Amino acid sequence: MNSKFSSFQIIILIIFGIFIVAGVAAFSFYKGNTTDGTLPTITVWGTIPKNAFDDYVTKVNYTTSPQLSITYVQKSVAQFNLDLISALARGQGPDTIIVPTDLLLPLEDKLALIPFTSMTQRTFMDTYIQEANIYINQNGILGFPFVVDPLVMYWNRDMYNTAGIATYPKYWDDFKNLNKTLTVKDSNGNLRRSAVALGQFDNIVNAREIFGSILMQIGNPVTIVDKNGLVTSGIKSAYSTSIQSAVTFFAQFINPSSVNYSWNKSMSDSKSAFLAGNLATYFGFASELSDIRTKNPNLNFDVALLPGPKTPGTAVTYGRMYGFSMIKTSPNLTAAFQVMSTLSSSQYLGTLSDSMYLPNVRRDVLADGSGDPYIALFGKAALVSSTWLDADPAGSSQIFSDMVQSFASGQKSIYQAIQDAGDQYNALLSQAVAPQ
Repeated sequence: MNSKFSSFQIIILIIFGIFIVAGVAAFSFYKGNTTDGTLPTITVWGTIPKNAFDDYVTKVNYTTSPQLSITYVQKSVAQFNLDLISALARGQGPDTIIVPTDLLLPLEDKLALIPFTSMTQRTFMDTYIQEANIYINQNGILGFPFVVDPLVMYWNRDMYNTAGIATYPKYWDDFKNLNKTLTVKDSNGNLRRSAVALGQFDNIVNAREIFGSILMQIGNPVTIVDKNGLVTSGIKSAYSTSIQSAVTFFAQFINPSSVNYSWNKSMSDSKSAFLAGNLATYFGFASELSDIRTKNPNLNFDVALLPGPKTPGTAVTYGRMYGFSMIKTSPNLTAAFQVMSTLSSSQYLGTLSDSMYLPNVRRDVLADGSGDPYIALFGKAALVSSTWLDADPAGSSQIFSDMVQSFASGQKSIYQAIQDAGDQYNALLSQAVAPQ
């Protein structure tokens, strides 16, 4: 009896030993060091500018050991997913990618999950801004946030000052009054200067992101992830009250019979109009600051947070977040994880923020604040930034556009426009590799 019990104990110890070794192996898969102290060359594909990324790696290598050897390939957003899937089908492709979260959903089955044994969900959430939670699913972490580019409001100081308006709009409803003084029409009713560009998708830069921000602010999800990881449209009749208010508000600015008419499809795009001094308010990304300064050095403008609803809502602005994700077929996953961990550490991310003139994605770095007035404001925007899982940003933008236009033109009732858009969006999302 004793010998049998002793044998049973031995078997149990062996089983536990196997599990312990397996656990350590899994952890070291992502944390382990190479035997000779060097790292293999890692290939990274991304959509951020190559010069900015290469400059960042060079600065990191001044102080890190082992040295990071990275080949970075810049790809266009429009072609990224197709190029990656094609390369992987040929047994090629990168070790890691840096893409906007908009592109994650169709690629999810191509990505290697970072297990919660390497970084717990709580540690991840405490480390990064709230928008980064989009990288978390029930089985692990899809990537490490790298940089965020929040949507902000640019406003023309001269136009506001000349009109006797002392401050920029803090609420969307403010534009209803601003139109009376800032929008200028000729004797034939043609628009010459506009307070704001809203309602028209074709020539409004970032229209999808602006409209999505409004939806999120009023608590209407753009997409929904259910308990099984299935991603579906948040544009549906079940949310008709909130989304009807968003569509109605957005559409009034392109309705010639509305007192708030300020934009139409015959005008130049919104950014060009702002640069020319013909648009008082432009909604653009933080990264556009340098471009606006360069293209019109004489433009007297400032930057503010995106307006919000006057009624109770949530402070939200769309954030274009980029993160490091590993490709599961890479032969260099251990090295890829080490590279990702180094480049996304608090020690170095401040350098990236400085070089790209964008806010940090880490809470501990943002907590230090900034003496730069623009970076300080961008940091506030980053803290309330959000996004959604999408299958095809260009496709969803067209669906949103059709929804607003069909209602504004009277082709469809607002209920039918929303219902059709929801059905179309679900069809688009179903094409992606959905379950998380």
